[in-house]
Amino acid sequence: MRAVITVVGKDEVGILAKVSGICAKSSINITEVTQSVLDDMFCMIMLADISQSNIEFTKFADELEKVGEENNLSIHAMHEDIFNSMHRI
Repeated sequence: MRAVITVVGKDEVGILAKVSGICAKSSINITEVTQSVLDDMFCMIMLADISQSNIEFTKFADELEKVGEENNLSIHAMHEDIFNSMHRI
């Protein structure tokens, strides 16, 4: 099982470290990352393997959102099944 994690906000040092730290603490493996900085806007998409997670997915997603709010970032985690359902024509 995988999840899609998105991060958008003003670029600053440590964004990747904050998100990957939460993943590591939750036994979630980041399998792919793409990121860009457009002017001063940071944009990142991650694919993460949640099959070995030691936390409920909803709690993990809530923790990411909380860290996002504390750092003026928009951070969302979505289960791959939901992501795929939303993006099918």
